[in-house]
Amino acid sequence: MHVEIIETNAEDPNDIKALLPHREPFLFVDAILQADTNKIVATHVFTEYEFFFQGHFPQYPVVPGVILIETMAQSGGAGLRKLGVLGGDALFFLASVDKVKFRRQVRPGEELRVEIENLKVSAQMIKQAGKAYIGDELAAEAEWLCVVRRNP
Repeated sequence: MHVEIIETNAEDPNDIKALLPHREPFLFVDAILQADTNKIVATHVFTEYEFFFQGHFPQYPVVPGVILIETMAQSGGAGLRKLGVLGGDALFFLASVDKVKFRRQVRPGEELRVEIENLKVSAQMIKQAGKAYIGDELAAEAEWLCVVRRNP
């Protein structure tokens, strides 16, 4: 099997914005470190200024679990788009999330590294599994299915 590894410039946020339709404050991918047909690796640092920390929780800010799932899904979609698997007009929407486990809290200033496995990818759907780490410590894991729609 041919494996293609792609590196992006983590200091160029426009690179990620070319891959995803998401924008601040709902863009949770800083860099794609690796992308091939089997695996995608991406990173994101949650700063103390994230909108959700004002209410989750003011005295002890923690990244909400749904945001960790969204970060993994965005990373998976960005990696597939980087590989050219998804066309530029493709939008992908979460349809189901399974096998979710939260193992560690993620706090402001921590860099999340996500490792995504492509389980099945077609023109109509994306099935992926992901693990999110802080350093070597597993923070969250899940599987998800996205439907693919063309932007009219």
